[in-house]
Amino acid sequence: MNTQRPVRTSLLTVLLLSLATTVLAQEQVHTIEFYSPAVDRTMKYNIVLPPEYESSNERYPVLYLLHGLTQSYTAWGNQGVPDYGEIFDDLIVVMPDGFNSWYINYAESAGGETNNWEDHIVQDVVGHVDGNYRTIARREGRAITGLSMGGYGGLTLGLRNPDMFVSIGSTSGAISYGRDEARRLREGRPPRTGGAIRQRAASQTERNPQGQQFLTAEDADAYDPFVLIHQVSPDQIPHIYLDSGTEDGLIAPAREFAMVLFENDIPFDFMQMPGGHNGTYWTQSVGHIMSIQYEVMRRALGERPSRQPRNR
Repeated sequence: MNTQRPVRTSLLTVLLLSLATTVLAQEQVHTIEFYSPAVDRTMKYNIVLPPEYESSNERYPVLYLLHGLTQSYTAWGNQGVPDYGEIFDDLIVVMPDGFNSWYINYAESAGGETNNWEDHIVQDVVGHVDGNYRTIARREGRAITGLSMGGYGGLTLGLRNPDMFVSIGSTSGAISYGRDEARRLREGRPPRTGGAIRQRAASQTERNPQGQQFLTAEDADAYDPFVLIHQVSPDQIPHIYLDSGTEDGLIAPAREFAMVLFENDIPFDFMQMPGGHNGTYWTQSVGHIMSIQYEVMRRALGERPSRQPRNR
């Protein structure tokens, strides 16, 4: 009995189905190009719309996902985000480009550049999305998170703009970056320039903003989640989500920040699971991120019970 042909046929079927799924996911991702005054550049972002977007008149909440250092607006699409379109079928997901900027407004730009990267995200990207798509354009309908550098950006931008986002988060976040830079400046060491953020980003000259991120320790403090968390009114602090792989060196500051939240009685979600600082971990974590922040937005919009009714 010849079993090779059926086996080969089955394998071919699996491969074709896999390819079809990949193509479908790619078709769900739309790349948008627009001019951003905050950085005086033509920029791009990827967006995933709900399956019924074109046939409905509904408005939708938006989750903003920030990429990591040396990545771009395409990064999250490679981590499986489009595959969740059928699950979270009434959610818009936006994946903006932030270059290797750490999502901050530079204290000093150089080379004729304009490098207000915080404003690029919270004003220009959000403004363009709200102006061109049927979004729920208020705090209750927005969440932001990111990976690595983007995790730092998600927490920092969220705490600096608590009126804009109801949920903020970090996965494998380099959330001690602002604190480390403040310490560097207080010790009298020279500030880092945009083009020398990390040696591994040196090959991306065009994506390394020119100038200095921080001129003083106080500049860095203003972008330090460990400082910012104490400056936001308790009733204005967004929901906070944190996660990291147990083999990731960046889990230490995540645990430290979680302890700060715990000691100050600030509600948050924290998850750790096996994994390192890599795409394999982020592909596993993104579904959890989206489910948590999606539910927070839906609850804030009054579409979920806020508490269990008492039994009488």
